[in-house]
This record gives sequence, structure tokens and C-alpha cells, in this order.
Amino acid sequence: MSQNNSNEKLPAMTVIETINEVQGFDPAPFAVEYTDLNSNETRKRLPVMIQMAWFRLKYPEGKIAVQVTPSKDCFVATARIYPNYKDPIECYLAEATASRGYCADKPSVSPREWAQTAAVGIALRNAGFGLQFSMAGEEFADIAPDELGAFESNKLPISETQEAQEDKSNTIATDETETKDIPPAELTPEEKLDQALQTMCPISKYKGKTLGDVLSLDPGALKWLANKFTSDEHIKEAAQMICEYAVQRTTA
Repeated sequence: MSQNNSNEKLPAMTVIETINEVQGFDPAPFAVEYTDLNSNETRKRLPVMIQMAWFRLKYPEGKIAVQVTPSKDCFVATARIYPNYKDPIECYLAEATASRGYCADKPSVSPREWAQTAAVGIALRNAGFGLQFSMAGEEFADIAPDELGAFESNKLPISETQEAQEDKSNTIATDETETKDIPPAELTPEEKLDQALQTMCPISKYKGKTLGDVLSLDPGALKWLANKFTSDEHIKEAAQMICEYAVQRTTA
């Protein structure tokens, strides 16, 4: 007697890989290897830029909204993922919050941009973009570093979040003795561009939108920010980087 296999369960990983599936796009080749700080295991994760590209393929009219607020010793970023830019503010697919402070081992890294990038990556992962890849921090250390000087001796130890460990790119040691032997890590050009694209636009007309959004909505406004904006050098430099990228892409 023959059996009907149509009801057989697929392996869990195979099912996960079908989440947000886009015909003709396979994120696996874009995954990068890293070494877990605690277990020394080699794992793979998907860069935020690839997550964003995947999201745009799945939702061409989608929106990634990011808000950043300063806090004590850090910036706190909240990212929301919308399937359509017309969706009401409360109708989002996923949300995530991440905080980052200044890091002596990464003096060139803006904590604001770092927080933005982390929040976007986590929110996209929460929306299902990259669940098939390992996440740093799946196994936590017993005691995490006192990141903001707020722990007291009578408090229970708090484990480092998955997001914080992942975004350190395995170059920041939590022990000062280890830090001396690890050279500062520079962001790659792709990571710098990714951070620039996630910078919030200061123009009131585009409130709540990133410079990456403005690139497609109003290139002239982005050019103005790159050449004439003087209120925030950080935003101006981000706009200049995006404009240079756009020119290179046009002439390529």
C-alpha cells in the first residue's frame, strides 16, 4: 500500500528558510562567519545591509523607521519594520531597541549609528529576515560586563544581550587584560555606508525618514545636505558618503 507523503513534516530548518522567501534570491552566500566570544564556535550571521536588501526585495514599498534618543552614557535606537510606507504608525511587522555607548576600542564608530544599525538588524531578524542563521550570544556568559556603571554588588548578574555581542564583531574584549592584545577594528566601507543610510534626515519635510529613504525620494535634498547643511557635521558627512556611492553606482 503506497503512502501519501504530502503530509510529512519538513525539517525545521527547511521550514525556516521559506520565511520571507523571494524567488531568485538566496541569502546564504552573503552570510559571514564569526567566532563566538564565549564558546569560540564558528558561526554565521547575515550583515544588516543584506537584511535590508532582502527586505526591499520582499517589500518594495516597505519602510524602516528608526528613532534615536540620547540616554546616560549611550544612545538608544528603536527600529520598526513596515510592509508598506503608507501603513499607520502602529501597524508594523516587528520592532527592536538597541543601545550603544562610546567604545575606546572603536574610536571611529559613532555610538548613535551603531545603535541604529543594531536596532535595524534586530528588527529585521524579528521580522524573519535571517532566522536560519546563528545568532551571537545564544549561549550567555555567567556574568556580563558592567557596561554603564549601573550594577551594584547586591544585584543579580545580568547577561549581555544577543544584539550587543553580535555587533561587537568579536573584536571587543570584556576583560581589560584581553583588550591590550586585540587591535581596534575598523568598519568596512559597506558597514560605513550602511550606517550612513540609516542616519535620520534632519529636514522636517522628511521627519522620521532615513537618508537612505531620501536618496530615493528626493536626491536633490540629499545633495543639499551633503553640500550646504552645517548644523550637524555627522549628518553632512553621511550625506556626502551616500552621494558618492550614488555617483559610483550610476557610472559603474
